[in-house]
Amino acid sequence: MLTEEKKASLKKQLLKMKEEAENDLEQYRDDRAKEDYPNDKTGEISSVADHPGNQGTDQFEREKEMTLYEQAREKLMEVNDALKRMDKGTYGLSEKSGEPIPEERLEAMPTARFNVGELENNKE
Repeated sequence: MLTEEKKASLKKQLLKMKEEAENDLEQYRDDRAKEDYPNDKTGEISSVADHPGNQGTDQFEREKEMTLYEQAREKLMEVNDALKRMDKGTYGLSEKSGEPIPEERLEAMPTARFNVGELENNKE
C-alpha cells in the first residue's frame, strides 16, 4: 500500500503532468486561432500555392498538430481520472482486480489503472 508521503509525491507529479497537458492544449488552440490567417503560419506572401507539394506539407502539419492535440487531451483525461481516484481513495489499486499496483509502476506511469499482468491477459 502507498504511504501518504508517496501519494503526495505522485499527486505532485500528476499535477505537473496536468499543467503540461493544459499548456499543450492551449498552444494548439493558439495555433488554430492563427489559421484564420494561413499565410502568417506558412510565411507565404500570396494565397496561391507555388507548388502542390506545399499543400501536402501543410496538410501533414495540420494532421501532426491534431495528433499532438489528441494525445494531450487524452493525457489530461487520464491525469484527471487519476486525481479523482486519489480523492476517492482508490488510487494505486487495479480497477480490474482491486489488487495494489506496484509502486514502481506508479512512479513510471502515475496514471496506471491496472497491473501489468492484467493487461497481458486482456490481449489473449
